Order: sequence, then C-alpha cells, then structure tokens
Amino acid sequence: MKLMLVDDHPLFLEGLQYLLETYGIKVVGVAHNGREALKKARILTPDIILMDIKMPECSGMDALKLIKAEMPDIKIMMLTTSEEDEDLFDAVKQGASGYLLKNTNAKTLVDMLTDLEKGEAPLSPGLATRLLREFKRNGENEPKSSQPLGGGNKEGQLTNRQLEVLEMVAKGITYKEVAEALGLAERTVKYHMERIIERLHFENRAQVIAYAVQMGLVEDRRIDK
Repeated sequence: MKLMLVDDHPLFLEGLQYLLETYGIKVVGVAHNGREALKKARILTPDIILMDIKMPECSGMDALKLIKAEMPDIKIMMLTTSEEDEDLFDAVKQGASGYLLKNTNAKTLVDMLTDLEKGEAPLSPGLATRLLREFKRNGENEPKSSQPLGGGNKEGQLTNRQLEVLEMVAKGITYKEVAEALGLAERTVKYHMERIIERLHFENRAQVIAYAVQMGLVEDRRIDK
C-alpha cells in the first residue's frame, strides 16, 4: 500500500505518519493543503490518500474533486473532527472511498486502510447511519428511479444473486460472512459487488449501500454497526 497523508497541522501529520509506519504502512509523501496534495499525487501516484477535509487555500473537498477527476483510480479517505460534518454527504457523492473521525484509534485506522485497499468502503462508527439517512432524505425529494433494482434484463438492473449479496452487505455483513452464508468464495462476493457498483453507475460501495436504503431494500436502522 502506497499512502499519502494530507493535513494542515504539522504536528498531527508527523504523528500520524510515525504511527502508520510503525504498523508497516508505507507513507510515500505528505501535503499540507489540497493544492499541494494534487501536485504530489501526480508525482507520487499513491494507492490511497488520507486527507483532512478542512484546510486553508484548497480544502479537502476541493482537492477530492480535482484528484478524482484527474486520477480516478486513487482511493481517497476523508478525515474529519466531527460526525456532524456537513460535507459528509457531498464527499461520498464526489467519490470519497471512506470517511473517518480523527479520534479513531490506531488499530481501527490501520484495519480500515487495509479494508480500503481490498475494496471495502470504511466509515467510522456513527457516520454510516448519518450518511445513509442523508441519502434517504435526499432521495425522498427526488423522483423515484424508473428502473427498480430487480427484475428484467435492462442495463443497470441487478440479478437475483446480486440483489441477495447487496441486501446482506447493506445490513453490515462482511464479505467473508456473506460468502459463508451463500456458499460462495469471498472473491466471488467481491466480484458481485464490483459488478453492482458498475451496473448502478456509482463510485464505491458506500454509495451503493445508500442507494439500497433509498430504494427500500434495507432499513437504515439496521446498518449502524
């Protein structure tokens, strides 16, 4: 894993870099604002960027949009000090692959980075429910999709197996547990999720799960882990 860190507080940045490197995670570079993050991302081509959302000159949100537009394969995990951050919903819509509170403990952070590298979409406890409710509330103010999740063979719709996998993942069940329950290999479950993301034209798993809630496939109250 090649990781780049972005934060405008030097002491926090240095401490985070030291902490992650003690866990064997390679930090290829650091930046202190969004503009610097974009420049260094072009040079360092990190796999993952862990980026503060509130920064001077160029915010994490602005940098997220610029980096994803130019280098969509880079996974970006946003950092925030509060689960009430108003940018949470917009960050996921713009392609953020994860969203973490700065008070997350070291082991949880490392585990989430590892999950992100494997294709998971990490969210700090508490943020998942708020995110899903934001998607649901916004969805209630928009016309319902003319194409439901299931049925038919039109492009963008899902197979029965994909619906089954999505419903279980949306309930907070891990890929490994889904695989065991359905008698599949874990890599097959991951493949199904990749196809679901592709068919529904989303950026990541968090957006797909939010869509599942919006469409009534699973209740949002069942997802707060």
